[in-house]
Amino acid sequence: MQNPLTNVLMFLVFLPLTANAAPPLDWLLYQGEFKTDVTFSEEQNTITMQNGLVRRIWKTTPTGACIQFDNLMTDESLLRGIKPEALVVLNGEEIPVGGLIGQPNYAFFIQEWLDSGVMQADPNAFHLVDWQIGETKERFPWKRVRYLPKFVADAPWPPAGKSLDMRYRLSSEAASAIAKNDVNFARQLEQTEVIVSYEMYDDIPLLAKYVTVKNLSDFPMTLNRFDSEVLAFVEVEHSVESRMKLVDPWQKDTTETTPFRPHTVLSNGQQSGVWLPKVHIESEYEFIGMDARSANEVVRWEPDPQFRTQVNYERTTPCLLKSGLIRLDYEMTPGEKFVSPWTFELVFDSYDRERCGLAQRRMYRTIAPWSSENPIIMHAGSVRETAIKLAIDQCVEVGFEMVILTFGSGFNIEDESQGNIDYISNLVKYANDRGIELGGYSLLASRGVGAKDDVINPVTGKPGGFARFGNSPCLGSEWGIHYFENLYSFYEKTGFNMLEHDGSYPGDYCGSTEHPGHNGLDDSQYRQWKTMTDFYRWCRGRGIYLNVPDWYFLNGSNKTGMGYREDNWSLPRAQQIIHGRQNIYDGTWAKQQSMGWMFVPLTQYHGGGAAATMEPLSENLADYERHLANNFCAGVQACYRGPRLYDTEATKQVVQKYVDFYKKHRDILDSDIVHLRRADGREIDYFLHVNPLLEEKGLLVIYNPKSVDVETTLRIPLYYTGLTDKAEIFDAENDVATVYLLDKFDTVELPIRVPANGIATYVIKAAAGSR
Repeated sequence: MQNPLTNVLMFLVFLPLTANAAPPLDWLLYQGEFKTDVTFSEEQNTITMQNGLVRRIWKTTPTGACIQFDNLMTDESLLRGIKPEALVVLNGEEIPVGGLIGQPNYAFFIQEWLDSGVMQADPNAFHLVDWQIGETKERFPWKRVRYLPKFVADAPWPPAGKSLDMRYRLSSEAASAIAKNDVNFARQLEQTEVIVSYEMYDDIPLLAKYVTVKNLSDFPMTLNRFDSEVLAFVEVEHSVESRMKLVDPWQKDTTETTPFRPHTVLSNGQQSGVWLPKVHIESEYEFIGMDARSANEVVRWEPDPQFRTQVNYERTTPCLLKSGLIRLDYEMTPGEKFVSPWTFELVFDSYDRERCGLAQRRMYRTIAPWSSENPIIMHAGSVRETAIKLAIDQCVEVGFEMVILTFGSGFNIEDESQGNIDYISNLVKYANDRGIELGGYSLLASRGVGAKDDVINPVTGKPGGFARFGNSPCLGSEWGIHYFENLYSFYEKTGFNMLEHDGSYPGDYCGSTEHPGHNGLDDSQYRQWKTMTDFYRWCRGRGIYLNVPDWYFLNGSNKTGMGYREDNWSLPRAQQIIHGRQNIYDGTWAKQQSMGWMFVPLTQYHGGGAAATMEPLSENLADYERHLANNFCAGVQACYRGPRLYDTEATKQVVQKYVDFYKKHRDILDSDIVHLRRADGREIDYFLHVNPLLEEKGLLVIYNPKSVDVETTLRIPLYYTGLTDKAEIFDAENDVATVYLLDKFDTVELPIRVPANGIATYVIKAAAGSR
């Protein structure tokens, strides 16, 4: 059985690279080689920020304008035109920030247009006043309290890199023209500052951008909306006909060579049948969803009305990137500043799905390193003291690290009574004294709390039909404000170590004008998001672990669902096991294993009866073991939901076996997965953990769903292990090592044997004398 990926590798050849086409090393394999530098050229009047992988250049005269955004890995220019550095709408007036106007053709721009004065500063835009080069900034505190893999444990926070802050003001003439003879408004505009901030990070083609709007006047001002990023990207694909009409939402197959290795590739970031540039754009301002695309709220790809020469007849090619809030109406008091959510821009060197996924996973380790925390968690099904202590004691025995008072357990975090506080505090002490962290469940959205405090439909003036879950509490209502006051208080008083926050704020607008936490419809989403993320950031600063089934990683959450249909856990156990491997394989393309939880129905969940559940555990031990193998060998933690982890000594030994295996190889099992063959229930399926920074550089996991042993030879690609000539591969079951030579495609032919309905694992290290 050979992997299709490696078959393709055997027939592709490298394209020659020009001298400046790529850095000398693959950044996915090496760290410490790509340092960020920011320099100012007085001769050119330009600021350059680059790290050897990506580069942005700004003109400083006649104003601040980004004139280059370059992919140094592929020697590509990403921009075809110059746009404002940002757009802000103040008191209903849209005002550009920086940028140049007068570009004759938005298919490209040339240096002569800049030098000859054809392109000039917009007289009615905020103009660059000064700038400051500095170090990266901590977005919020991160307290490290639990195990992190070695390759993340020493990661700096904030991430290493450089920052650039560019300050803009309006001239008095521009302020008067924009204010249309409104003297007070003109004075306000003159006393408004916009700071456009960038960060670029070492060892990754990644930068961040955000804007700060300061009202330095003596009058209130409304920030109606803003775009913190506006980029005229080169269109990657064009068509005379309108591709937006095509029903083609899926990624397309093609092949392409990269600067490092040829790969089978899939387009990454495709929208309505149109290919987008080699970038992943992600904002902090995200809500419902278990992946970044589903959660996206503000990143938009739009047609560019200034791009009059595009091939598309209707000029609808989505090649203008914007990131910002289109509904805000934020009232800024005198002296107040508004800091926008950060937008992160990751540049890819190909459309290869694996490389793009590896890059995106590195991004989360860089800007949300807490997402690499991966404690082993039991979900206790009862809040009774004897049941919780049993769960804690069993966790101690087999090596689990955290207990959650799960949904349906009877735990109520909204119970503010002293009795409840004392009860939980004593349980926390009992758990912590034994090395176990303790936390609990709270449901926020997807329920109603009353007509006065629910999200209000602006059409009807009543709850219902407007929230994403039909009904949901408004976080700006009296109930919402009190709910969060209680959460802060509960965690301070009890010492709870984690929160499972179900139905986190999903991005609902609220039409109420009576809720104290927002003014009306347009500011309701931002203010609720701020309430939610302020709390999560507070948790991150205290080391409180956050299980959140929505995409809040960039604001401090640790884990979301791997991606599965809950009803599937009511299927017969044999089907669950295949589904589980498919879910893990599919869910780890763009997120680390530590970022997604799986599920094991120790007791009945969504029906299915005895055929679907593990209890009695000893009577269904073979299926229980397969679930354990699915999760622990993938480096994935699951919701082991029930009253106990084991019921007999034999069951305990099986659980202990997989916990021990995970802890023995924890760093490599928490490392990236290279996807090799997806589970189909008919043939073996397998994947490879890789990390060139570790002694254990790879760990191959093979599952056999068949009722007979499988013996075959697999071609295993070892490029992402960092090995180049030979590898020592250990059969983990028998601890037998063999040295294999890598071929010119960095692959080895590995004889394997996998027992019927079983698993085989192989640890890969550098062989003695290898390069």
